[in-house]
Amino acid sequence: MAESKNNVLTHGLSGMVGDLIVFRQRGNKTFVASKPRERTGEQTEAQKAQQVRFQEAAIYGKTALQNDEIKKLYQEAAGDGKTPFNVAVADFLKAPNIKEIDLTGYTGKVADKIKVTVEDDFKVTNVSVSIYNADGSLVEHGAAVQDGFRYDWYFTATVENASLDGDKIVVQAYDLPGNVTEKNEGVPKGCPLSFCDFRSLCNQLKKL
Repeated sequence: MAESKNNVLTHGLSGMVGDLIVFRQRGNKTFVASKPRERTGEQTEAQKAQQVRFQEAAIYGKTALQNDEIKKLYQEAAGDGKTPFNVAVADFLKAPNIKEIDLTGYTGKVADKIKVTVEDDFKVTNVSVSIYNADGSLVEHGAAVQDGFRYDWYFTATVENASLDGDKIVVQAYDLPGNVTEKNEGVPKGCPLSFCDFRSLCNQLKKL
């Protein structure tokens, strides 16, 4: 989509002109694009699902902007031809990405920390951590705390965990529209070296 700059003839135009081009307004800018092509044939299930997803995103965008606090956040992120609605829709369509679950600081003791690195195109609102024993029993569950404005979140253990052999760490990350991403990190069974020491050693070797 091209931007029309300093053109008194096209400034403020919106809609289709003839059968060739479409004008759209975003903020104080005028954009011109070719006419959308009509679909031919039946849609696949994947295309139908994608269409529903975009419809849900549009509904979220309109609803989110009715909340003054959320609207302000999207307004602050808008720019370069983007409207708050565009930002909200894009936010809905992209879930958080859990890049890493770092267990090097967790040995099963109270006050040990698990670091989670999470990215999102707009804002991560919450990160939760659950620790399960090998038999599936829950050791503990709680919220991680963000490290300032960084991508890192820290979960502090509050329960003593006698054995990490075969344990599973489940992390869930949430964004503003309510998208949830889940990632698991398993502790290998029968590891002769403590898992945390093993991970720490690997990380040190990578730096060499």
